[in-house]
Amino acid sequence: MSTLTVPRAVRLPKVGTVLSLLVVVFVVAAALVPGLLVDGSPTAIDLKSTLEAPSWAHPFGTDDAGRDLFTRVVYGARQSLGIGLGATALAFVIAIGLGFTAALAGGVVDAAITRVLEVAFAFPALLLALLVIAVRGPSLATSIAAVGIGSAPGYARMIRGQVLAVRQAGFIEAAAALGHRRFTVIRRHLFPNAMRPLVAVATLGVGQSIVWASALSFLGLGVAPPSSEWGPCSTRAACTSPPPGGWRSCPVSSSSWWRSP
Repeated sequence: MSTLTVPRAVRLPKVGTVLSLLVVVFVVAAALVPGLLVDGSPTAIDLKSTLEAPSWAHPFGTDDAGRDLFTRVVYGARQSLGIGLGATALAFVIAIGLGFTAALAGGVVDAAITRVLEVAFAFPALLLALLVIAVRGPSLATSIAAVGIGSAPGYARMIRGQVLAVRQAGFIEAAAALGHRRFTVIRRHLFPNAMRPLVAVATLGVGQSIVWASALSFLGLGVAPPSSEWGPCSTRAACTSPPPGGWRSCPVSSSSWWRSP
């Protein structure tokens, strides 16, 4: 006797999910091929079009030098996304080394690394970044190193705790009981299972690194102008006093679009 198979209903993605995906696709496209989205130059100056309101010709308006802000945001995505990815990758490399060493070595080594992480974690990450910039001077590479080093202690504490938790799992003990080498157990079982939950943390860290790099640029310690990186854009928007009736506009700044009285 044949059974009737009922097809499963297709679940459509939510509107928020689709919009978020479109934003990510736009940012990635802007970073890889900005020329497909805009045809102007991010450094083109037009003193006759300073501080214009958003329009069809200038979707995000213009800055105090008449440069199109939409073009600058599109071209700045490469540097900003590069800073976010580079700083997060550097932070995780440092954190993996410290976290795994502390969790696997134990004893005096674990205690020493833990105390160092606690001291570093007691300082704000931005303060550690400022210390790195004070030693090396402001530049794109220094911004990546500063933000990466500043955020590494927090990641290292999370990785250490995750390794200690996974280390007590039954499949780790079973692999060791079967005679697998210590390095093989770490590489095939401990490392993947300890790092998998931190993937979401890494994606959030990219955005946080971009924000910190923008904060450094706001303080004049990030990428130098006329770079189209998002940090200098927000700095100019916040520090520019528009004339009466003029506009201050920068879509990546907290002072986005508003008209002065």
